[in-house]
Amino acid sequence: MSGPAVSRAEYCVIACAEAWRGDGEVLASPMGLIPALGARLARRTFAPDLLLTDGEATLVGAEGAAEGWLPYRRHLTLVTGGRRHVMMGASQLDRFGNQNISCIGDWAAPVRQLLGVRGAPVNTLNNPVSYWVPRHSPRVFVPAVDMVCGVGYDRAAAAGARYHRIPRVVSDLGVLDFATPDRTMRLASVHPGVTVERVREATGFTLAVEEDEVPYTRDPTPEELRLIREVLDPEGRREAEVRS
Repeated sequence: MSGPAVSRAEYCVIACAEAWRGDGEVLASPMGLIPALGARLARRTFAPDLLLTDGEATLVGAEGAAEGWLPYRRHLTLVTGGRRHVMMGASQLDRFGNQNISCIGDWAAPVRQLLGVRGAPVNTLNNPVSYWVPRHSPRVFVPAVDMVCGVGYDRAAAAGARYHRIPRVVSDLGVLDFATPDRTMRLASVHPGVTVERVREATGFTLAVEEDEVPYTRDPTPEELRLIREVLDPEGRREAEVRS
């Protein structure tokens, strides 16, 4: 591949884009720069039916031009009917995919106050949700979250949630999913330059590793790399979000 070597941030963009592969015509709701680049890249390449918004009520194309109007009532229909795929952040995640963005420590007397629960319960119970973690560490990947905001597979099964699904978790070290019999987190791929042992050391619980050799996150195609570097993020803001 000509030009500069593919950076860790660019592998993360590719991994985030892959979260929407095969979704069809759903509303992509990426939260954060790397997920947003991933969603826009997916729309431009292998997922042309994705719906993107300007963050408010306007549907936009891959170029950012207005394509339609999404009133709040219609937005809620998508949210509660499994027709939206969100990629959120997480302050804590456990092995079943339960997520915390509210507080660290006991809820009655937290050590740290964070964003609050916000829309995480509705998101996770009613439409697919993936996660983006720019700093993979035992502080994020924990044995048990201090407060459940986003619902994981264990609690969703107990609640009989119809549209609950966590397609993937992307971190700066690799890609994780829940393709295991008991729906616990599995290491699906590592980004080039990262070892399986490094991911294990940065995770506060035992990850499922099904293969003798965990594959690398796929390389971007030359066209995908051109789009990332020249069209979607020519200023290189992605590199500030992910450490090499």
